[in-house]
Order: sequence, then C-alpha cells, then structure tokens
Amino acid sequence: MSYLKIDHVDKRFQRGTATTEVLKDINLVIGKGEYVSVIGHSGCGKSTLLNIIAGLTPVSAGAVLLEGKEVNSPGPERAVVFQNHSLLPWLTVYDNVALAVNKVFGRQKSKAERHDWIMHNLDLVQMGHAKDKRPAEISGGMKQRVGIARGLAMEPKILLLDEPFGALDALTRAHLQDSIMQIHAALGNTMIMITHDVDEAVLLSDRIVMMTNGPSARIGEVLDVRLERPRKRLDLVADRTYIAAREAVLKFLYERHRFVEAA
Repeated sequence: MSYLKIDHVDKRFQRGTATTEVLKDINLVIGKGEYVSVIGHSGCGKSTLLNIIAGLTPVSAGAVLLEGKEVNSPGPERAVVFQNHSLLPWLTVYDNVALAVNKVFGRQKSKAERHDWIMHNLDLVQMGHAKDKRPAEISGGMKQRVGIARGLAMEPKILLLDEPFGALDALTRAHLQDSIMQIHAALGNTMIMITHDVDEAVLLSDRIVMMTNGPSARIGEVLDVRLERPRKRLDLVADRTYIAAREAVLKFLYERHRFVEAA
C-alpha cells in the first residue's frame, strides 16, 4: 500500500456560470519519508494541489489517500507551513507553538510533557532562546522557523511547505534550507514543498514534480534527483548529477512549457 496516493484528481472552480478547470487527472504516489517538490509557473495549480492534500480544498473528481484513508478535511497528520508564517502577533513564540500542541496533544500529554515537547521543537529549529519574544520582535527568517516548529510539533505524517522561503533574503533562505535538510535527515518525515526556485528544488528533493501550465494543468514530468545525502550546497556547485538535474528542470520550464503572460 502506498503512503500518499493522489488518484486521478481534477479540480474545477465555479463562479456563476463560468467554470475554470485548474487541475486535470493528477496522479502521483509518494513514499514514506520522501521529500518531494512541486514546481511550475504561476497559475499552474501548485498551491491548489497542496491545499487538496491538506484537506483545505475539496477535489472535483478523484481522491487523495493517506495510508489508504481518503483525505477530505484538514487534520493534524498533515501540517502546513505557509509562505506567510501566520503567527498570531499577540502571542509569544512559545505560545504560538503551544497553540498547536495543546490542540493536538491536550488530552494525551501532561502539561509538563507538552512544555518539553514545545521546547524540543523550538530547539530543533534553533529558536528556543527566543521563546518569550513576540513575532514583531524577531526577523522574517526566525518567524518562519517558528512556523516550521509549530508544524513539526503537531507530529504530522506529512509536512506541507507552501513556498516557505519565498519571502526571505538569499542568505536567510540558504540557512533555512540547510535546517530543513537537517530536520528531514533527523526525523525522516515526509515533506511536500511548493517552490518556484529550481536550485532549491534540486538541493532539497528526492523527486521533483513538474507541472504543465494552466488551465487544466497536469503533471508533465517527475524527475528523480539522484544525489546522495547528506548534501552540501558548496559541494554540489560542480557536481554533474546536480547540474544535469537543474538543466532538466530548466528545460521543462523554459523550453517546453514557457509561461506566456496574458495580453
């Protein structure tokens, strides 16, 4: 039995009498512990697909199955980290993570156990020292670390990342990418990431899912990234496998499926 199966999924949006087909016949099987990136031009339905996996958006046809059970609503086994960190500004770093922990584990863990679990996840993203700060008092990269900690603290089967580094400067982005690689190596959890960044996709992923342009976007190709782990970005600069993977994604995006803006 597959871990996560996206089975002949279509998604249509209705506005009045007009129907827009965003996704058409999406089929994908993701194994436990895989890191999969979904890449494509704007408007190809990447975030819609992520929201369907998260249970935030219903399918129009087909189904999403997690360990054989249909996904049709949000659940703590599928945590989402958005590009906008979505932290509550009046709560401390600690309390933002505690909000998720208390919701998921309020009846399973004692207060002391929940505290230890919150601190464990903050330490995992190197934010334990800032537990008493509020979002306005920390940087954008630190906010995103807290968002990742909050997602991990739910102990999800799948961590869904919707362009989690898109709003960050290049240096902060690189540090967070390295952190995600370390967390994935340590925990072995399944991660699915939406990205526009080709280098990011190749660096982090086991497989890259390349979407055709919308409307009626499909999976055009799936690329296996055959790079050994752990990966170090400086070592990959001249690596032939890395260069070939990067070239394959770029060719797909900019030769075969070039984005054309509407006039």
